[in-house]
Amino acid sequence: MKKEQKGKAVLLPAELYNQIEERVKATGFSGADDYVIFVLEQVLKEDEASGQEDEAEVKRRLKALGYMD
Repeated sequence: MKKEQKGKAVLLPAELYNQIEERVKATGFSGADDYVIFVLEQVLKEDEASGQEDEAEVKRRLKALGYMD
């Protein structure tokens, strides 16, 4: 995490944090904070993309049923 950024604390179960620390050792991340931020950003991007795909599918179905032009 960049030093100039303000943040909020999130409590993790100790066992989960230990698993994250093990992953960090096997990666190029500088620490658990950077790893968790990266993973959460990826999940949020995937979730956003999925939501956009869902919306496109709904529109496609509505057009097929004649409800939309």
